[in-house]
Amino acid sequence: MKAFDYVEIKIPAKPQYVSVIRLAVSGLATRVGFLYDQIEDIKIAVSEAVTNVVQHAYQEIELGEIVLGCALYTDKIEILITDFGSSFNFEEIKRNIGPYKQNDSIAQLREGGLGLFLMETLMDEVKVNNEGGVTVFMTKFVKREQVNNLAQTIRT
Repeated sequence: MKAFDYVEIKIPAKPQYVSVIRLAVSGLATRVGFLYDQIEDIKIAVSEAVTNVVQHAYQEIELGEIVLGCALYTDKIEILITDFGSSFNFEEIKRNIGPYKQNDSIAQLREGGLGLFLMETLMDEVKVNNEGGVTVFMTKFVKREQVNNLAQTIRT
């Protein structure tokens, strides 16, 4: 018996396909058993990764593609977003993101890196490989409600 199911989709690196990936990931996360809020977090993180590809990866190439891979386990989803475009320095960008101070004005906020910050905040694990394109690997664990196990029956 297989430990997980794997689904892979290739799409053009165009803005109009971001919603297609969001919809696909939403359906797959539902199959795993994520709650609504968790699915929304996954969709935002995936959207940020895909939007980064659309905006930055294929600037010099007119046609590029995005590969979305999802491994579905009983207790987690692993998402892989890969492009074969230009790379970036992940550690440098990571050093320059968050946390923001409450008294920072909008003019002082750093440009770029917000997508990476959101991915790391919304997902349980995020890894980036930027050798020969960029691959973003994200993991989200199912955290099921514990109410049934901890609640006591109240009788009146």
